[in-house]
Amino acid sequence: MDHAELNMEQVLKRDIPWETYMTTKLITGTGLQLLRRYDNKSESQRAVLLDDDGPTYVRVFITILRDIFKEETVEYVLALIDEMLTANPKRARLFHDKFLASEDIYEPFLRFSLSNLESHWNQVLLCCSVTPVIGTLSFCDVSIARSTWAHLERLLRKGNWFIQEKSCKILTMVVSGRLENQERVTSNGEASNSKKQLTSTDDVLKGLVEWLCSQLKKPSHPSRAIPTAINCLETLLKEPMVRSLFVQADGVKLLIPLILPASTQQSMQLLYETCLCLWLLIFYEPAIEYLATSRALAQLIEVVKGSTKEKVVRVAVLTLRNLLPKGTFGSQMVDLGLPQIVQSLKAQAWNDESIVHNDCLFSGTLSASLLYEYLLAHCGIEFSMMFVKSVSIVASDDLLEALNQLEDGLRDNIKKMSSFDKYKQEVLLGHLDWSPMHKDPIFWRENITKFEENDFQILRVLITILDTSRDPRALAVDCFDLSQFIQYHPAGRVIVTDLKAKDRVMKLMNHENAEVTKNALLCIQRLFLGAKYASFLQV
Repeated sequence: MDHAELNMEQVLKRDIPWETYMTTKLITGTGLQLLRRYDNKSESQRAVLLDDDGPTYVRVFITILRDIFKEETVEYVLALIDEMLTANPKRARLFHDKFLASEDIYEPFLRFSLSNLESHWNQVLLCCSVTPVIGTLSFCDVSIARSTWAHLERLLRKGNWFIQEKSCKILTMVVSGRLENQERVTSNGEASNSKKQLTSTDDVLKGLVEWLCSQLKKPSHPSRAIPTAINCLETLLKEPMVRSLFVQADGVKLLIPLILPASTQQSMQLLYETCLCLWLLIFYEPAIEYLATSRALAQLIEVVKGSTKEKVVRVAVLTLRNLLPKGTFGSQMVDLGLPQIVQSLKAQAWNDESIVHNDCLFSGTLSASLLYEYLLAHCGIEFSMMFVKSVSIVASDDLLEALNQLEDGLRDNIKKMSSFDKYKQEVLLGHLDWSPMHKDPIFWRENITKFEENDFQILRVLITILDTSRDPRALAVDCFDLSQFIQYHPAGRVIVTDLKAKDRVMKLMNHENAEVTKNALLCIQRLFLGAKYASFLQV
């Protein structure tokens, strides 16, 4: 069977020969008894066993993954663990129980995606001459004397897809389920009260981020790799360290192509989780700096404009609202027409039938107290307080409230955009157009001295645009602005002449575009006449 198309149901139907493993001493008698109690039982029966003695069952599973290399058995045990954690994500804490303090809970998962477990088993046979039904590393220390990083590389790059997917998902849930104030592993990777070298959480996070980025770049599975990677990232990016690692790995740019309006349910979920990743990243300043230089904002606005699913619109709006006060995002949002889009969204009736995500972060039906309790349990107090302060989700009208806040912020930005900052941005980008400020006498009177900043930087850029731009509209506006500077600045004629703008403007008097010719002539007239008489010239 193609391992890429394996599913949980197929794997869990297998009959694993646990007795054979006990005969070859790969599992103990106690382990066999526990497996008999647990295997092929209903979910409710398994839940009781896990509630009563969860850490013991986790140890059995970890032992099997550590010592047994039969591919079908590895897949089966990974499926059991995945099923256990999916039914109740809080069970991830079982892996961090004091009972398992001496166990390396991460290493078996990191070790397991070998490109060909059977060929690896053949190497084991050469070392220890055991029956080829099963494999063990306990007899060939040389073959496993590899660093954790090497194990991780084998896991995340060379295993069959089912093992890669389940191992990554389990590692994500387990590492996220640790209690922040009860970290079992110290910074040097040694367990407390033990001389055994254990895999550190930092190494796990680094490896996971590397693998997830590799899947976004070059998916191992045509349809499941990217959704799996995004789903895991959505959980892991709650960790400040993961945000840093992801940005350092240049991962932000890998998310941008996924921020597109979606039509199918599957693509809608992927879009939602991608936007959620983006929302989590904006709590990390270097990520914001990257977003400012990408097309993320324009694509996010297209998502808001074109999506019909409330949870997608909600997370996109919250992301835009939190980006609004950062850098030049506010003015860019205005330029991209977001104020009109927000007004249109407010007029719509939003009511998703089911908008509760697995992580419950943006449930319209989730009360504030339950939301805070969830965040406190999963993300820590610092992140919880930050979220509660920045996002008002208290009832089903939270999207409308976020839209109102975004609208208010955009309105403030529109006011600021009539200021010199807006003008400066327009000039530096070379996107000159006939916005109201160019012909507004109040703007020029109030801001004329600001042209002197940084050794007349903006004026110098205006003059440079005369040489570099091929856009007739930009050239016309440029000539007009130079004429305005001459009129309103006391030393305008002298400064413009010293910066050698006259010859450049005169060349444009013969431009093929009438608008350019007209404004070039106006500029030259004011340059020759000076401020005293320039005001008499008609605009």
